[in-house]
Amino acid sequence: MAATVLQRIACKAVIANKNKVLVLREANTYQDGTEIGKYGLPGGRIEPGEPLLDGLLREVTEETGLTVKVGEPLFVGEWFPNIRGVQNQIVAIFFVCQTDQTEVILSEEHDEFQWVDAAMAIQLPMMPPDDEVVQKYFSQAT
Repeated sequence: MAATVLQRIACKAVIANKNKVLVLREANTYQDGTEIGKYGLPGGRIEPGEPLLDGLLREVTEETGLTVKVGEPLFVGEWFPNIRGVQNQIVAIFFVCQTDQTEVILSEEHDEFQWVDAAMAIQLPMMPPDDEVVQKYFSQAT
């Protein structure tokens, strides 16, 4: 018999502003953290019964304080973290979002943010598949 895997759906935002994208660094105080010290895109798991885009906007607001306009899906990815001793499968839809704001208010899940261009992004330690998503965004934006 296979071990139990908790399957979750997530939405993440590729938030663009003036040819840069927002990335957040996972804090060592984040209890569900599995990529501490690495950068990733804002977003997270959707609650059961919560509409997808409502969940995306909730996560963006909680993690950044930004107001965004949600655009088209860019990428679908999955990863298999062990969260608090439970094996998870997280399937995520990454949406391109736009904002004209730059002042970010971080949640306790993150300890730093950066607005990065393509060259800056490849220099940062980024969590998968967010690293691939950011590069895909910039390859299509040029």
